[in-house]
Amino acid sequence: MLVITNATLLNPRVLETRSLPKKFLGRVLVLPRGAGPGVWLRLVVEIQALRYLVTLLPFGLAPVFFRSLAMPVMEAPALMLMWVSVVEMRVLRLTKVGRSKVVSADEAARRLDILSFRARACLRRIAARHEMAEGELRLVVEQSELARIRPLTLVSVQTEKPEPHLPTLDAADRAVLEQGLFDAEFTEQDLLSVNHRDDVYLRDIAQEARAVSAHGRMAAFLEKRGAAR
Repeated sequence: MLVITNATLLNPRVLETRSLPKKFLGRVLVLPRGAGPGVWLRLVVEIQALRYLVTLLPFGLAPVFFRSLAMPVMEAPALMLMWVSVVEMRVLRLTKVGRSKVVSADEAARRLDILSFRARACLRRIAARHEMAEGELRLVVEQSELARIRPLTLVSVQTEKPEPHLPTLDAADRAVLEQGLFDAEFTEQDLLSVNHRDDVYLRDIAQEARAVSAHGRMAAFLEKRGAAR
């Protein structure tokens, strides 16, 4: 899971937006700060043009090793398009039938309830930490639609007050999300299975700042004071 905010990106300009929810995958290239090679490789897989090149690599190498295939390969663009389609739609994605079988409707609803409950709890803690008394925070959880490989999950906090933007999250805010959203009982893969079933890969959960309890605000105040000491 990548928490998307100014401090976690090498290119924070991609956070600029005129409307919410802000979508990243397939629209902008996210460059995470301090990420390991595994995360970078997973992000590279999201670049469609590179996937096409890798998929078509056999067609480029075949004439090198088998000269007799040079002309047939050059004259077979339809075969190349068909091969790309098979890899993209059948190998890297689930078919409609496959998506319907990945998780039951009741289980999908249960998992979305868990996501909503946890997301709102995280948003209330963040709102309390920032002493927000009005407005609305939105937790946007976006996942890659590619299947059979490691899930890629981007999590961001977004708000329309005073204008659409992604507020800056400090280390404590990010820890709230990293510790509060996913765990062994509800994983990124659990959510991805639901997203595959619904063919929906962006979940947007809203929380009014005024709904934060006085107890929650006091807890956030004491937490910040303790951290300052």
